[in-house]
Amino acid sequence: MQPGWHPDPSGQFEQRYWDGAAWTEHVFAGGAQIIAPLVRTRAEARALASPSSGAPVPVESATVVEQAPGAVHPVVGQNSLVLENIPLVGARKHAEKLRSEVARLQGLIDQYGLQEVAALDDLKRHLNQEVDGVRGQVAAASAELASRQADIASTQASLLDLRGAVEVQELGLYDYEHPAEDSVALATQLEALRADIKTAVRTGRATQATSNFTFNNSTAKGAKFVRDMSKLMLRSYNAEAENCVKAVRAGNLATAQKRLTTAMEQIARLGTMIDLSITSYFHQLRLRELELANRHLRAVQEEKEAERAHREELREQRKAEKELAAEKARLEKERGHYANTIAALEANGDHEGAERMRVRLADVEHAIENVDYRAANIRAGYVYVISNVGSFGPDVVKIGLTRRLEPMDRVNELGDASVPFRFDVHALFFADDAVSIEAMLHQHFADRRINQINLRREYFRATPTEVREVLKAHSVELLDFKLEPAAEEYLATRALQGN
Repeated sequence: MQPGWHPDPSGQFEQRYWDGAAWTEHVFAGGAQIIAPLVRTRAEARALASPSSGAPVPVESATVVEQAPGAVHPVVGQNSLVLENIPLVGARKHAEKLRSEVARLQGLIDQYGLQEVAALDDLKRHLNQEVDGVRGQVAAASAELASRQADIASTQASLLDLRGAVEVQELGLYDYEHPAEDSVALATQLEALRADIKTAVRTGRATQATSNFTFNNSTAKGAKFVRDMSKLMLRSYNAEAENCVKAVRAGNLATAQKRLTTAMEQIARLGTMIDLSITSYFHQLRLRELELANRHLRAVQEEKEAERAHREELREQRKAEKELAAEKARLEKERGHYANTIAALEANGDHEGAERMRVRLADVEHAIENVDYRAANIRAGYVYVISNVGSFGPDVVKIGLTRRLEPMDRVNELGDASVPFRFDVHALFFADDAVSIEAMLHQHFADRRINQINLRREYFRATPTEVREVLKAHSVELLDFKLEPAAEEYLATRALQGN
């Protein structure tokens, strides 16, 4: 084999010439030298050096095709570009044309500075990123500034409130604990009222005095004297108003209002020389403050009284249930005793005695039925009308009901050590709907109820005769009704006192 000739790496010909740099188009076929471009697959292109030849095969020297029938084979040229539609003949010339085109395009890039444009695009992108970062910092700074400004505004508002509080405190107006603060219904009204009171103090609507008073022939000194006296008297009045609020109770509103009105009148007398007085507008505001305190205290007292009455009612109900249960147990035992007696009498042939026992047994069973009925019907019970002349006077009656097995037990409990004399009973009768009868009587005499706050205090300013007439008008059957109280202990006491 001649130098430079090697087995054709594509396997198409016998030999192909290697010029020391690349495979050429010179080949041997059938013992004759011909011209044929190197054609191989991509797999063959990756094997650029043949073990048998020991020579590397550069990419640009060979035409690489895919082994697909009828396909247009791409060409791997310079710069590893895959070129399409390259003819099999004249591949080198076509490659030269492509190199020229690449050179021309590179010249245009250099001529017009297109590489600088790309660099400028990178610079622009970098600057935009920096701008975005700065904008984020500006937004954060703006938010921080807004927060600081809000803090400053809040501090300034607090400072104004503090100055206002100091100003009104100099005039004796303090934010003391008020009873109505604990009331859900009255707290809002109290807050609005206190705002009106503070506004009246700040704007000078709490006091009034002369405006042309002179002191030592000086109008300025006279005006200062009037201002100082107004502050002093207003401070005294506000202190008295606060004391009245703290001292007011559920039942002494009138006393507290009179006390505050007296303070206003005293200030008017002491300020006669300069016509100094507390304005009616401001006085009404402070009286309203007293009313709110009293309303809350009365509501609290009513709630306590209602709870106490409810507990008393539950105790009374438990007593009634206990008595009914004990009575039923006694009757059940008695019924068993009569049943055993009847069985024994019949066994001995005493049929008359057994019949007498059956009559008694029927009475016991009827009593058991009554006990069961009263235990099941919570509206059934005894209505009572009682009075206590020695304790409450001649025209006061108590109207109530009890479910106790022995109703007089309840009446006797009411006349315990809490009153000096026993109660007298005018009416005591059983009713299937005792609750409705009691409610009807209470409603009829509602305007004459002695205690208008605690409705469980069932005392009314009425005579027994009036109560009887109301019962008759509602067709309530009465077997007995005593119009005059016995009042034995009271009358005996009066007799002893007379002697």
